[in-house]
Amino acid sequence: MYRLSRRDFLKLGLASLGGLAFTPFYPQIGEFDDIRLVRVATDSVSVYKKPSDDSLIVGQWYRDEIIRVYEEVIAEEPAYNPVWYRVWGGYVHRGRLQPVNIIFNEPLPYIPEGQRLLAEVTVPYTQAMRYTKTYGWQPNLRLYYETVHWITAVDEGPDGTAWYRIFDELVGYPYHVPAIHMRPIPEEELTPISPDLPLDAKRIEVNLTKQILEAYEYDQVVFRTTVATGIPAKDMNTPVGTFNIDPKTPSKHMGDGRLFAGIEDYELPGVPWTCFFTEVGHAFHGTYWHDNFGTPMSHGCVNMRTPDAKWLYRWVRPPHKPGEIYNKGLGTQVIIHY
Repeated sequence: MYRLSRRDFLKLGLASLGGLAFTPFYPQIGEFDDIRLVRVATDSVSVYKKPSDDSLIVGQWYRDEIIRVYEEVIAEEPAYNPVWYRVWGGYVHRGRLQPVNIIFNEPLPYIPEGQRLLAEVTVPYTQAMRYTKTYGWQPNLRLYYETVHWITAVDEGPDGTAWYRIFDELVGYPYHVPAIHMRPIPEEELTPISPDLPLDAKRIEVNLTKQILEAYEYDQVVFRTTVATGIPAKDMNTPVGTFNIDPKTPSKHMGDGRLFAGIEDYELPGVPWTCFFTEVGHAFHGTYWHDNFGTPMSHGCVNMRTPDAKWLYRWVRPPHKPGEIYNKGLGTQVIIHY
């Protein structure tokens, strides 16, 4: 059985760089492994004998355990998301699983003082640690695959290797993660898409009935994807109407900002490629806590697959500015309807 426990990944986070580089189980730094892996992104998921909710349950996987996928299967249900994974012992629906990989990165030698760079997590998760003179190093937040964070310095971590210092705009206190678990994002990856078009030439339309987002340049669709909008309930609906993007941010900590929150609490650091369209916080953003697009799932935001959200972030106005936490200004029009 291919299983990585929470303890395994905590060990991964605290192991030395040299030890990791020569551990046979893990790929070398920079190496891409084509084994398909998914992370359990909810309390637990059931393994079924057949790819159907009506089938016999034969096993269970729990939050943050890593599962190897042997095959992708298209079933009859659910119609909006009919993909199941064949795993050890049976089948699991992909809705509450996050596709992940394990890629290690060469740490930067330093980050110039006063600068902050964007970096994304490239392992299923990494355990952040915070240092205080009173308590020393203590674990706090867990950062997940494809989340994006601001790194501001390269320091010596609790294991004696290079750890990045994280700036968190909500928490207000720095914390650290192993540098090999994060890939600094080159600015050329964030260059605007079709920036020369006039403001009124672009618009986003979201169909809440179909759970479809379309991006238009003039009257031509240039991008289309399925999304997950707000659950039809009080204070959780995605609002209907005409809006504008303002502001947008490449990294947003959503939640209460509790450094020592449990992994099951509503604490979402590093939500990537967030584009707000209402003053009360509705936004388009990447999503790392489910893969259940095509049906309402959110508290009002428009959940997107992270690569799709990154494309949208680059395409919409206001433009991205290197090092800016919030990019402000009247942005691209958003139309949400049924």
